[in-house]
Amino acid sequence: MKSTAVVAGVGMTQFGKHLDQGLKAIGGEAVTAALADAGITGDDLDAAYVGNAAAGLVTGQESIRGQVILRGIGLGKLPVINVENACASASTALNQAAAMVTAGLYDCVLALGAEKLYHEDKRKTFGAFSGAVDVEVLQELMAGLQKSADNAGAESASSGAGEKRSMFMDIYARVARGHMDRYGTTVEQFAAVSAKNSRHGHLNPRAQFREELSVEDVVNSPMIAEPLTRPMCSPIGDGAAAVILVSPERARQMGIQNPVRIRSSVLRSGWDHPPGEIDVAGLCVKEAYEEAGIGPEDLSLIECHDASAPAEIIAYESLGICAPGEGGKLVEEGVTTLGGRLPVNTSGGLLRKGHPVGATGIAQVVELTEQIQGRSGNRQVEGATVGLAHNGGGTIGSDVAALCITIVSN
Repeated sequence: MKSTAVVAGVGMTQFGKHLDQGLKAIGGEAVTAALADAGITGDDLDAAYVGNAAAGLVTGQESIRGQVILRGIGLGKLPVINVENACASASTALNQAAAMVTAGLYDCVLALGAEKLYHEDKRKTFGAFSGAVDVEVLQELMAGLQKSADNAGAESASSGAGEKRSMFMDIYARVARGHMDRYGTTVEQFAAVSAKNSRHGHLNPRAQFREELSVEDVVNSPMIAEPLTRPMCSPIGDGAAAVILVSPERARQMGIQNPVRIRSSVLRSGWDHPPGEIDVAGLCVKEAYEEAGIGPEDLSLIECHDASAPAEIIAYESLGICAPGEGGKLVEEGVTTLGGRLPVNTSGGLLRKGHPVGATGIAQVVELTEQIQGRSGNRQVEGATVGLAHNGGGTIGSDVAALCITIVSN
């Protein structure tokens, strides 16, 4: 979708462990911040699209999640559309909000992503992730992960998936082992992603983890599922992020200074395709670049879905910023760090900023917007003009269930 929607305001909570706050408080904080940033009130909104993935399982709140959050800060009457699309819930909400503004049906729309994943019973949290696959073939999937771990001699990956950790870490571990076998990617290159993102997260006051790590620190951390050590795996988290989108005419009326526009937003689902053929990420990226009228060489920065360190390296290749198999060298050479040619995950990424799954996609766009507007403080990318957000969720077969690419620019 070629978009004309303009970002009028953004808001975001700190990501972390917020056992003392419910979904209403977390979501309400982000919305209130976005409205204030836009200089408007809730009365100016035409509609709200609210992304959330796991509240039904973790908190028991089903069916009317968006309405509950918004009523908590006194917002009613609005059309509220609840969006659930795994880890791509927030970017899907943003995609739909932008589509309605671009179509001229609404002038001022809220897109919100909110999630609470921390729970005293960790099985509830991990159960939410186990539901982001085809549950009718869950046992078959688990058996395949087990076989892959056994064949690789991966002792940690041979037990505990879905009980002690998200089963997606085992899926990423299997993909990582395949990438290492095929291209010679090293554990140290995966660790370099985590170390880089820890440096970025150290500079982000809203990040869940602020400690700086070296490559050695990452390599020597506890093993989760071979080859992934703990800092190579994104943490669970609580948090929310919100964006106010307006039409170009409304933006002019509001006198928005230094506006950021959504240039393209592409949402697709995976499908069954032979190995080696274009996948959902490749298709979304191709369409997004074409709709925005740019190429990877025009990007100033990227926020990508680094749910694991190998996922970021594979994203480099999917996004066309390097050839297949070259992602490990890219991070090793410092290309994707702050000060490098193309900084990736200046927020700290999912690995350090955190991953409240239903909020992540909009949090990425908050980071890109603030970078382009020059308000990212000591992690500012000099001269940032164009940013890309890459956000995926769920797995069916060998492909991502849902993937959204969003390109924004000044």
